Amino acid sequence: MRIIIKQIEMIERIDQLIRIQATGTPEALAYSLGISRTKLYRIINIMRDLNAPILYDMSLQSFIYEASVGFRFGFYIKDDLNSESPSYA
Repeated sequence: MRIIIKQIEMIERIDQLIRIQATGTPEALAYSLGISRTKLYRIINIMRDLNAPILYDMSLQSFIYEASVGFRFGFYIKDDLNSESPSYA
């Protein structure tokens, strides 16, 4: 179970850095996260599998989102069974 939580935390951290376009090169990002470049690309691919439109911008030297996206993981209480918008407890 702890492995899953660590993966989610890593995805959240990478997501934050992508949002502010401050990942740096893949090598720099992997180093700052304390993981290998191979593991970084595995996580990026998992994010892409979850529909994250991630690109690498050579001019910015950062991963970026091609479109505006949100990421949320966790459970929430729905206000209305027919409502799609979550309400957090």
